[in-house]
Amino acid sequence: MNTSWDNEYKNMWDERYKENEFVYGKEPNLFFKEWVQKFEPGTLLMPADGEGRNGVFAAKLGWKVTSTDLSEEGKSKAFALAKEKNVSLEYRVGDIEQLHFEAASFDAIGLIYAHFAAEKKSFLHKKLNEYVKPGGIIIFEAFSKLHLVYNERDPKVGGPKDFNMLFSTAEIAADFENYEILLLEEKEITLEEGKYHIGKGSVIRFVGRKK
Repeated sequence: MNTSWDNEYKNMWDERYKENEFVYGKEPNLFFKEWVQKFEPGTLLMPADGEGRNGVFAAKLGWKVTSTDLSEEGKSKAFALAKEKNVSLEYRVGDIEQLHFEAASFDAIGLIYAHFAAEKKSFLHKKLNEYVKPGGIIIFEAFSKLHLVYNERDPKVGGPKDFNMLFSTAEIAADFENYEILLLEEKEITLEEGKYHIGKGSVIRFVGRKK
């Protein structure tokens, strides 16, 4: 484990979420919003949920949400948003590698811009897979390897600057090989999420049902 990198990453998110405004906005990610509404509400795990915009939206739909993040500041903002929207959710602070849940305990997992350390990302996807019930769903959107070019052209669009933290369709297909693919694509999109996701970017989108 690269402890210094982990601490640096945690501190970065704490500093970002300390800002008064909701830095990615209060509205859910559009792809997540579209797909989570297609399924019957059940138990939902939202790793790297930050200020809670996606978890809170799902809770409004009737999902029983467990959000996680490295940042205590993110948790505080998420609880404020949940109160504003008159919903509740569970929120656990810590590295997803160190947080443990019962096997097959979630009907769905939302991975929305959940960029993990390059050497851990496939391992963590496989770990998260264990928490999904058979027939359960994963909804995934994150920056693709092509996104580095977009980021260099316009830093306001955000995203990791480490190529190996970015994703390819092949990596996602391999990480979630025991899923029926409902959607898997690489796509250019225009983001308008708060002040850190603004502009054109390249993303991987995946929706799968566990076999």
